[in-house]
Amino acid sequence: MLRVAGARLLDDRHRSGVHDALDADPVASCMVAARVEAVGLDPWRLGGELWSYGAPADGLCFSGANLVPLRGERAAIRAFAERASRAGRICSSLVGRAELVMPLWDELSAGWGPPREIRADQPLMTLQGPPAIPPDPQVRHVRLDELDRYLPAAVAMFTEEVGVDPRDGDGGAGYRARVAELITSGRAFARFHEGEVVFKAEIGAMSRAVGQIQGVWVHPAWRGHGLGTAGTASVAVALAATGRRASLYVNAFNSPARTAYRRVGFTQVAQFATVLF
Repeated sequence: MLRVAGARLLDDRHRSGVHDALDADPVASCMVAARVEAVGLDPWRLGGELWSYGAPADGLCFSGANLVPLRGERAAIRAFAERASRAGRICSSLVGRAELVMPLWDELSAGWGPPREIRADQPLMTLQGPPAIPPDPQVRHVRLDELDRYLPAAVAMFTEEVGVDPRDGDGGAGYRARVAELITSGRAFARFHEGEVVFKAEIGAMSRAVGQIQGVWVHPAWRGHGLGTAGTASVAVALAATGRRASLYVNAFNSPARTAYRRVGFTQVAQFATVLF
């Protein structure tokens, strides 16, 4: 196949090829596929750019708040790195399949400086059928009027997981708006006890085929009682009711979480990696 000299910017004329490429790897591409299916390839609406190297099936990368390599051999990775280097770092992380992220980071690391953290082993897991354990009947969608009760749990989860307070920089306005959006779109779930969140989780991205669960958190006083497993099962059931399968990725060093997800019935299908700035 004839290849272009470098990475090229895609637009709505290329939607068919992009959809085919994303559909070929639905679990790993869920984050990008959700955006493309919702708004198309126009960068202004997409919130970033999609680049290809040759046909989208041969090399594909999203560049926005996150840099997400989706497909490509070594030549494609180099082309994406060259284009990203010219633009300068605008992303807060590199994330995606480890076999793509780590070579891309090797190309970018000299010019982009030291990252805050590299998480090179993050099992990407999916649930192929019904959960192996009963879902928690007390886990439900969060209502918008519960935002102020839900937000502290969301902040605690983010701080534990990412290592920074999501309210830094703007006093929390941006993060509050993001959480409110998740609630409004029906993608935030929680179990409340006496008005306090004891379990929470969200569907961070939802393509036509897959929903990616994120932000799973149990109140420290309630840990060790199975709330995380049963609650995650509840979210997976909610996704299945929409015709989608549940997925998530987890840090390899988080043994309790990995054990919990296996109890629910999740199995590993790939390895993700994240480079955090």
